[in-house]
Amino acid sequence: MSALLSVSNLSKSFGAVTVADDTSFAVEAGSAVGILGPNGAGKTSLFNLITGALAPDAGHITFAGRDITRLSAAQRCTLGIARSFQVPQPFGGMSVFENALVGATQGARLRGQRANAVALEALESTGLMSVANQRAGSLTLLSRKRLEMARALAAQPKLLLLDEIAGGLTDAECGALIDTITRVNQQGTTIIWIEHVVHALLAVVEKLIVIDFGRKIAEGEPRTVLDSHDVKTVYLGVDPNA
Repeated sequence: MSALLSVSNLSKSFGAVTVADDTSFAVEAGSAVGILGPNGAGKTSLFNLITGALAPDAGHITFAGRDITRLSAAQRCTLGIARSFQVPQPFGGMSVFENALVGATQGARLRGQRANAVALEALESTGLMSVANQRAGSLTLLSRKRLEMARALAAQPKLLLLDEIAGGLTDAECGALIDTITRVNQQGTTIIWIEHVVHALLAVVEKLIVIDFGRKIAEGEPRTVLDSHDVKTVYLGVDPNA
């Protein structure tokens, strides 16, 4: 596999607060990568840098062989980068289908029957066809999180960024969400998933990146990373060997 996304020496600070500290990593096309870190580690800020919501102070981002560091968020979306948000943000007064249609028309720039077909495909992929005509504001938390994914998928991304999409779900709901994310990945969409629900990440991802205070402290096979000294220190707050 080849790298779809490359992040090179990325840095970003807000005064004394550093959210990205010379961060570098690559994500292979078709892979699923997890990002783990304590609250305030800079995980969502990293997504904001990748999607163009934030501009870096230094470093470069390459996507599909193109330097996108200075491109706008809209341009990056058109190239094939889409995301969900930690707190679902549906257009509550619109139907589930209409929400997905926004992704197809505004993200993928599709029109007419093609836009309708892509929106319906996204709802099918995320298990939302049965509520396609329901008002989005009336959905359960699980369905709202699935709708976040569906709207992003309707933009026809090569790369899908998921931000803590399993938070607040029951075990059964989390299992259903894992099945959906696995299916989307198996259909060819590259996934980067920020999550605190570690067992959910381990069920999907093949590589894990751990960051703390904007600095990458570990990267590699998930269980090996979780067993590393630096990661244990960050999560336990003490030296595990002391």
